[in-house]
Amino acid sequence: MKVETQKYNKNEISYTIRHALEKDANDLSILRVRIDGETENLDREQGEGYIDPISFKKLIKTDIDRLNNLFLVAEVQGEIVGFSRCEGSLLKRLSHKVEFGVCVLKDYWGYSIGKNLLEKSISWADSNGIKKINLTVLQTNSNAIKLYEKLGFEIEGILKNDKVLSDGKYYNTIMMGRFID
Repeated sequence: MKVETQKYNKNEISYTIRHALEKDANDLSILRVRIDGETENLDREQGEGYIDPISFKKLIKTDIDRLNNLFLVAEVQGEIVGFSRCEGSLLKRLSHKVEFGVCVLKDYWGYSIGKNLLEKSISWADSNGIKKINLTVLQTNSNAIKLYEKLGFEIEGILKNDKVLSDGKYYNTIMMGRFID
């Protein structure tokens, strides 16, 4: 099922959330590296786990073709400033759930872009019979945790000392899920 393109306005910023298209592959490849360098809330450091434009194109095509995958982008004046993905499994026993991930350029934090990407993903999941959305979040990312809880996610577990950040200290990862009967 397609997600309708939607326009948003917040604090004098206008942006659009839409499906990722194969033509976005180059921009997404560059954007992902840039975002990874702006925050330690994600799993990767800048340049790690690099996805080149050809691989992004394949990923987008796969997500378009699979009913239990969703790839959305947020665009401000024609520039992609964030994206999210829901990835389902081909395994029958896991077909009821998807993994959600999101990232937004730091310059665009505070405009509800991440929240709206998640809300669009939740609506898509609910409309497609997906019963569970899973995600992980760094325990120190309290704003994200509050948002996830507000949108119906519950803490399901803690991965202790899961990540080492630039200060050399170990941090916990919170596993969260939203289940709909």
